[in-house]
Amino acid sequence: MNLKKQDILEALKTITVPGEAENMVDSGAVRNVMTFADEVIVDITIKNPSLQAKKRTEVDILQTIHKLVYEKAKITVNVKVDAPAKPPVNEIKGNAIPGITNIVAIASGKGGVGKSTVTANIGVTLSKMGFKVGILDADIYGPSIPIMFDVANARPLAVNIDGKSKMQPVENYGVKVLSIGFFTQPDQAVIWRGPMASKALNQMIFDAAWGELDFLLIDLPPGTGDIHLSIMQSLPITGAVVVSTPQNVALADAKKGVAMFQQENINVPVLGIVENMAYFTPEELPKNKYYLFGKEGAKNLSEDLKVEFLGEIPLIQSIREAGDVGRPAALQTASPIEKSFETLTQNVVEQVVKRNTNLPPTEAIKITTMAGCSAVKK
Repeated sequence: MNLKKQDILEALKTITVPGEAENMVDSGAVRNVMTFADEVIVDITIKNPSLQAKKRTEVDILQTIHKLVYEKAKITVNVKVDAPAKPPVNEIKGNAIPGITNIVAIASGKGGVGKSTVTANIGVTLSKMGFKVGILDADIYGPSIPIMFDVANARPLAVNIDGKSKMQPVENYGVKVLSIGFFTQPDQAVIWRGPMASKALNQMIFDAAWGELDFLLIDLPPGTGDIHLSIMQSLPITGAVVVSTPQNVALADAKKGVAMFQQENINVPVLGIVENMAYFTPEELPKNKYYLFGKEGAKNLSEDLKVEFLGEIPLIQSIREAGDVGRPAALQTASPIEKSFETLTQNVVEQVVKRNTNLPPTEAIKITTMAGCSAVKK
């Protein structure tokens, strides 16, 4: 059997590599194909450094060539990883946490737009890409991250770090998590005034053994209130991501969220806007898109505000179900959902790299009280 290079390339056009929308030939992932009688050598480059992605790519190539070209072909697959560069060190000033390179706040302005779902899936996708990730659930009054990571019944342990007792974050799917939900009962309402909530947040921030992290994601509560100011006062935020649905009511609040971060005396860089629940595609009609909440509202808002549009996430039942059972949807291998979150997360990383390259180091804001009025300054 004399295999032909063109037949191999045509077969490889039927599959993709993790994180790519095009097939592996048209995307440029396939670097070279050589054939010798019944032997094939495929050189391919992928961007996802995880062992899972490398293995999946190799298996897909083997199965596809055996099925579409020659079932007894002897195949060698050489997988090279062209992983995204680690974001440059931000040289964080202020009350920095040792070992944490980038701190990204994820906000929404309005509740119910899927901010925590987006946070959880960005977190697991960053971990799959090879980054060290932590999530601080700062939604004091409605913590949901523990449920989404299937650790609702877990409790952080105390560890000794340099003679001091610290909280050990709970870890699952390669992501370290801390939340007020670990310290309350499921049916217990958190009825705290601002100063008490801020104190609890500071304990989870500074009394935790986060270790080395490339990214600490902060899942902020909805709105633009006291918790947001407390976080920005406590930590130098690398940048913020704003989540919205396409509908006008959500966009009005998202616009306020962007304005809060861009306020002159706060000046936290907005990395971009995410459009969640962008459209609905029924399983039985995979080519149809129904824009239940309006079309491209968040994308248009990003253009109006001159901030990056990071991506759109469709309205799919399995995303909700995955969050409810504690296994973020981005873990669904080789699914359209996984690709959507991979694209979104790659765009977030790119914006962090750009922000750290082009803008000065972050500082925490300082809040003082003068004549009964709050003044925010750097």
